[in-house]
Amino acid sequence: MAMRVNRSVYCLNYCLTTTTTTVTMAMAMAMTIPPINWSQMSLKLSGLSRRKKKVSVRIRLYVHGTILGYRRSKSNQYSNTPLIQIDGVKTKQEVTWYVGKRITYRYKAETEKNAIRYHCICGKVTRYHGNNCVARARFKSNLPPKLIGRRVH
Repeated sequence: MAMRVNRSVYCLNYCLTTTTTTVTMAMAMAMTIPPINWSQMSLKLSGLSRRKKKVSVRIRLYVHGTILGYRRSKSNQYSNTPLIQIDGVKTKQEVTWYVGKRITYRYKAETEKNAIRYHCICGKVTRYHGNNCVARARFKSNLPPKLIGRRVH
């Protein structure tokens, strides 16, 4: 003789094909299975989990800056030392934190080199310049003057 058992009674095989499961009377009396958390069971069967998924947040590990020009005096210009305005820097002490950090200018080249279309000129922040939160930098090859006003990373 078969008996209809609803979700409040234990289910042998953890089978949840419908809201009710048919279990024989002998099976229902012989069950010693602990109570089932039906909400977790339905999530497991549907392929979902209650665990929090790791959300990958993209964190930017660089700061943009703008090339202002070159270090200069009244009559001389030193084209090997560009002046960089770093975004978000408001004081001279904040500029000193960037001293020694790497700085790059990336650009799309006309020719590919080693199957890479983008080229990079690398440099380093050397010191602050004046009291207006500007940094001096030194690049491996001098930056061309057409880059004044362009962005660096």
